[in-house]
Amino acid sequence: MRPTDIVRVPIYSPEFAADPHGHYRRMRSEFGALVPVEMWPGVPATLVINYATAVRILNDPFHFPADPRLWQKTVSADIPILPMVEYRPNAIRTSGHEHARYRQAVTDALSGIDLHTVRAIVERSAVPIINGFATHGRADVLSQYALPMVFSCFCEILGCPPDIGQRVAAASAAMFDGVDTATVNAQMGEALLDLTALKRSYPGVDVTTRLVQHPAGLTDEEMVHQLVLLFAAGVEPPLNLIANTLLLMMTDGRFISAADSPPLSTGIAIDERLATDPPMANYCITYPPQPVLIDGEWLPAHEPVIISMAACNTDPALAGGGSIDNGWNLAFSSGEHACPAAARPYGRLLAQEVIDQLLDYLPEIGLAVPQQDLVWRPGPFHRALTELPVVFPPMRYPFPTP
Repeated sequence: MRPTDIVRVPIYSPEFAADPHGHYRRMRSEFGALVPVEMWPGVPATLVINYATAVRILNDPFHFPADPRLWQKTVSADIPILPMVEYRPNAIRTSGHEHARYRQAVTDALSGIDLHTVRAIVERSAVPIINGFATHGRADVLSQYALPMVFSCFCEILGCPPDIGQRVAAASAAMFDGVDTATVNAQMGEALLDLTALKRSYPGVDVTTRLVQHPAGLTDEEMVHQLVLLFAAGVEPPLNLIANTLLLMMTDGRFISAADSPPLSTGIAIDERLATDPPMANYCITYPPQPVLIDGEWLPAHEPVIISMAACNTDPALAGGGSIDNGWNLAFSSGEHACPAAARPYGRLLAQEVIDQLLDYLPEIGLAVPQQDLVWRPGPFHRALTELPVVFPPMRYPFPTP
């Protein structure tokens, strides 16, 4: 067991957010595969930065279950990150039969997503949003374009009307930024309970209706917690994938047209970001119920074990093997808590269509500030910019709506 006085690496700090891969390199040198970290001040955890070790943990739910209830008794109820890690009766924070029931309901609900509909929603939504800044010659495409695109599309897929969606958006953003736990949970719960009641009374062809009508017979409370998971996974990660991929495409010559070679595609840029800098960089948290020996080291009971998808995907032990193909990298996790197969093509297609629509209408878009001046949001889990300022030749007139 590690000594209690060991100096832990704070993965929530602005310094970590500014240079995570530099920290991962130092972690490998100092600690190896298992790194003692703080995921919040005074909240210890172990960060896994070795690919093979991570896969082993993610596929061993007996020794590494995802249920945090015993750990939760050891921390303050008001730590700001609690909404991201606390117990919920949903598919990501339960184990065994409980998990299997929730997982089946969510998977079946997501399997009904029509990707052709996703493409149509993006095409219909893009021009009105782009017209909001097209004549200005500059924009923060994170807040002015990517966020409204991702949120409006996901709400439509979910069957969530705009008024409820705006309430969820505010609570969801607060959840990722670590704002007052009680406020976040109250705002989110009230909005999603209203959505559940709406779909019980007025069913539609959407994910929420399929959840409400699923043979699992989810209660209103269970519905709220499945929807919390869906919103958390369906908005913030795609949003940051889009922004981070756009940044890559605007700053890497491989994705910029040149006389001697065509640029690489948006799809390749997305795959590269998912492999090397995924939007959820450190997550897939488990809570060993008893001390467990792994890689020659004892991990304590009831202390979070966090998988660094970003560090594992860039593990030097993988050099020379594999590719950036998402069949092996951990951007979508692995094991019984991995992102459902039906959700993966949705997230990837959404990112590609949102980016391509922007570049079709504003092909000369470029970064408005030096790349080193961009600010990354601190936090233990995400890889997220605070803004993505761009410039482009201003349009004289708004684009016609398709």
